[in-house]
Amino acid sequence: MKRKKQGAYMISAVAEMYEIHPQTLRLYEREGLLKPSRTEGNTRMYTDEDLQRLEFILSLARDLGVNISGIAIILNMRERMEQMQAQMQEFVKFVQNEVFTRAAATHSDASKGAIVPLRRSIPNDDRKR
Repeated sequence: MKRKKQGAYMISAVAEMYEIHPQTLRLYEREGLLKPSRTEGNTRMYTDEDLQRLEFILSLARDLGVNISGIAIILNMRERMEQMQAQMQEFVKFVQNEVFTRAAATHSDASKGAIVPLRRSIPNDDRKR
């Protein structure tokens, strides 16, 4: 399947490219699976991202036999996983920055820069026997 780069496509062109009926695209939009943008004249315009999503939808439907409800669930789970992955990446960055900051601080005072507070050892004279 060949597509133009960075384009926007009308419903008829998309339907022809993917060999599906325009009503199928309208159904996918009604069900919330696709969200094409609209022109001032209310014409649906599909971006490259929309086409990538459509390809995923069609592979689920055609290749795996997943129904529309199943596709909606899979797309929702996929979006949630992407959000969680982004949150994890943010957390990892935060931890890396924190470790770097505290490691740099250890040069001035080892106990202040420790991630886990260090206990001072008690001399043998002060311990109870």
